[in-house]
Amino acid sequence: MNLEFPGVLGVSPRMKEIARLLELVAPSEATVLLLGETGTGKELVAQAIHLNSPRRQGPFIVVNCAALPETLLESELFGHEKGAFTGATAKKEGRFLLAHQGTLFLDEIGELQPSTQAKILRVLQSREFEPLGSNRTVKVDVRIIAATNRNLETMVQQGTFRDDLYYRLHVFPITLPPLRDRLEDLPLLTEFFLKRFQAKYQHTVKALAPEVLQVFRRYFWPGNIRELENTLERGLILCQGEILHLADLSPQLQHLAAEPPPDLDTEPSPPEWEKEFIYHTLEKHAWNRRDAAAALQISLEELDFKIKAYGLKSHGSPPA
Repeated sequence: MNLEFPGVLGVSPRMKEIARLLELVAPSEATVLLLGETGTGKELVAQAIHLNSPRRQGPFIVVNCAALPETLLESELFGHEKGAFTGATAKKEGRFLLAHQGTLFLDEIGELQPSTQAKILRVLQSREFEPLGSNRTVKVDVRIIAATNRNLETMVQQGTFRDDLYYRLHVFPITLPPLRDRLEDLPLLTEFFLKRFQAKYQHTVKALAPEVLQVFRRYFWPGNIRELENTLERGLILCQGEILHLADLSPQLQHLAAEPPPDLDTEPSPPEWEKEFIYHTLEKHAWNRRDAAAALQISLEELDFKIKAYGLKSHGSPPA
């Protein structure tokens, strides 16, 4: 088997394992569930699966389940007839039908409301649905790839996500690691983004100064690969030469560079590192969880889960 996954970059053991899993699942018809924090590249992985599948000549359709209210989302997914609701001035085909003989990527599927979950379950079971305002049944041939940064198992236990839908989606789960757990991939990722932005902005930046890569290795990257991409784009716009320096980075990263480097013998493990980072972010925002979640670029539910898991409290030092 000689598959290529150009959107899945990395030499770390975690990414090599993901590439192995993709080689196994891409040629199949199995439903794939992509798990991981925001910004870890789930859409790129979904697209890579599609491009290495027998459906590669068919459409790849993306739906962000968190971007639309439930009524509009149902119309986007299943389509509607003219006059089905106020404002429906013409018939519209839904994303399931647009993805016929291709792949439908349901991003942020953990945000679906129960009524929509039931309709998605039916399509997964029977590959058929009715557009809004219609009695006709539409059959589709579509492969489903779903993604979420939520803990669906916890949601099932809480009764906010259907267990039957969870098991339908959980055929072949793949968890994408956060960037802080694959720091050995930073050189490859930065080179990839620099080349992309060189072409976009007609810029001459060719490399990072050594101190930039050092501070990148020390940073927590709450926004993961998406944050790295945005950081490099901003730096390239500010950079006046061929080398990107600390002065071209955000004040937050410049401040981190000014701090003394950690003792390599006592440097915390990634989970301990994450616990300390979340604690200090909560302290910075006076334990306003919503503001802290926004700063960390994670959902409020995910932050609450991590606070409970790490036993974080608003008084005193982080628990050992």
